[in-house]
Amino acid sequence: MKKLFSLALALSLVLSIAGLVLAQAPSGELEIFSWWAGDEGPALEALIAKYNELYPDVEVINATVTGGSGVNARAVLKTRMLGGDPPDSFQVHAGQELIGTWVVADRMEDLTFLFEEEGWMEQFPEGLLKLISTDEGIWSVPVNIHRSNVLWYVPAKLQEWGVEVPATWADFLAICPTLKEKGVTPLALGENWTVNHLWESVALAELGVDGWNGLWDGSKAWTDPDVVAMWDTFGQILDCTNPDAASLSWQQATDLVVNGQAAFNVMGDWAAGYMVTTLGLVPGEGFGWSAAPGTDGVFMMLSDSFGLPVGAPNRDATIAWLKLLGSAEGQDIFNPLKGSIPANLNGDVTNPDLYNAYLRSAAEDWKSNTIVGSLVHGAVAPESFSSNFATVMEIFLAGRNGEQASNAAQAVALQAGIGK
Repeated sequence: MKKLFSLALALSLVLSIAGLVLAQAPSGELEIFSWWAGDEGPALEALIAKYNELYPDVEVINATVTGGSGVNARAVLKTRMLGGDPPDSFQVHAGQELIGTWVVADRMEDLTFLFEEEGWMEQFPEGLLKLISTDEGIWSVPVNIHRSNVLWYVPAKLQEWGVEVPATWADFLAICPTLKEKGVTPLALGENWTVNHLWESVALAELGVDGWNGLWDGSKAWTDPDVVAMWDTFGQILDCTNPDAASLSWQQATDLVVNGQAAFNVMGDWAAGYMVTTLGLVPGEGFGWSAAPGTDGVFMMLSDSFGLPVGAPNRDATIAWLKLLGSAEGQDIFNPLKGSIPANLNGDVTNPDLYNAYLRSAAEDWKSNTIVGSLVHGAVAPESFSSNFATVMEIFLAGRNGEQASNAAQAVALQAGIGK
């Protein structure tokens, strides 16, 4: 009996040791590629600090390329991916930005196994899972949910100027002369991509949910009369913006509102992260917010996510990184600093010690609003369309001709396989 017990004990020890070897923590280097630099850096750095705590044998290389909305980072990433030099993992907007570019090129690993192992099939909303999936697999791990269509302002300044938050773009255009007479820029704007960002909120308001979605499923033509008319409204709104917009970052455009030089700014809710984390403002006091004019009850969403490139230099360390990103714990570390809400439904989003008043309100809207995807931030169209939309915007800005812009957009859509 003692012999049998000793053999069993020995076998148990052997199996335990083997298990430890199989479960050995990753080591080596892990390169994380993103555009979260400067004011957006603290949220990423907090995640990296947690990763370092969990996996001290891994050296994390925080490879960032500055530039709002990842405009510059995507160009650098394309060179690396095409050259066979992928980072271990890279930031990408969830949806067609990844699927229509690197998934269709067979450059990404299917992550279905990870979602099943971690229980994420039940922890992420069904609509979000659909956004990041194809019939062949699941392609990225969303770390957050951002809202694109937010109007920012300072309540005390609006009271001082005697204006109210506009419910529609017609309301906004009606108060523009009043603000200009007071020496106030009605709407702060920044560099080129922020013009496109403003445009998508105007388009959503003017076309409605069905019209907006129709542009991306091909059921609505860009040459339809209401789309052409939308461009005219957009041009009138641009006339109410600051003339130095092209030289300003999105943060500097936000500063114009905070400093009382401008009344409003349409920007994603990373602006809340900037105003809280960098500027130290209190939501509801230092700044206020509402849905962009004409979009109340609609949540235009985007999500930052990370995937696993084929040929990632340190696959084990990357999978460990993705596990942290998708976990409720990791998302509760990241999102309060980033100015976003967790994609994982188990996130502690009702906790006022973690999530401020703006983020809690965004979480409520996420549950109750109609959800649509962002163009500028990669959710609804492949990169072959979104990258060429910059040319469409240039055509409009050069001549302020809505018919020309619509014709150009229709051509780009057809080239991208959208519509007939």
